[in-house]
Amino acid sequence: MSIVCPARRQLLLGLGGVAMFSMVSPKVQASRSTSGVRSLGFYNRHTGERGQGSYWIDGDYQANTLSDFNHILRDHRQNEVAPMDKRLFDLLFSLKQTLNVDQEFHVISGYRSPKTNNMLAQKSNGVAKKSYHMKGMAMDIAMPDVHLKDLRDAAISLKLGGVGFYPNSGFVHVDTGPVRTW
Repeated sequence: MSIVCPARRQLLLGLGGVAMFSMVSPKVQASRSTSGVRSLGFYNRHTGERGQGSYWIDGDYQANTLSDFNHILRDHRQNEVAPMDKRLFDLLFSLKQTLNVDQEFHVISGYRSPKTNNMLAQKSNGVAKKSYHMKGMAMDIAMPDVHLKDLRDAAISLKLGGVGFYPNSGFVHVDTGPVRTW
């Protein structure tokens, strides 16, 4: 004769869930976290403007901080502001963690209006006609205390989007498009 105890069944199922969760890598567990603070800092090399702040707190993106970041990352040639992809900020935050640094990103290019992108594409074959910069999904960056090659390698290791390496121009391109490198 067997006796079924509902409380024991729930306990066993609960322990199975704990065991399964403990097998998930810490990186996956951390990515699902909704607590904590994510902060970034930017220096726009063209305008000389700086901005820093916590853009994500306990699972919520901070509208005021994102608005400030969008202004710093605007198309300075047209003085045009556009919303940047939040995933780009998350990519940059992960990049900072991977590199184990706490310094600001030097921005060479953030948002680009179609007019500016077209002008740059006519001057250089390194500018895509349908650039992710025009969608607020890309940034060209550098960090003075980080070797450009290390910045590129860390960005590639994240597998969170496109990574372009421009050593002669002194920057790395990152975007939230498909994973690819050039």
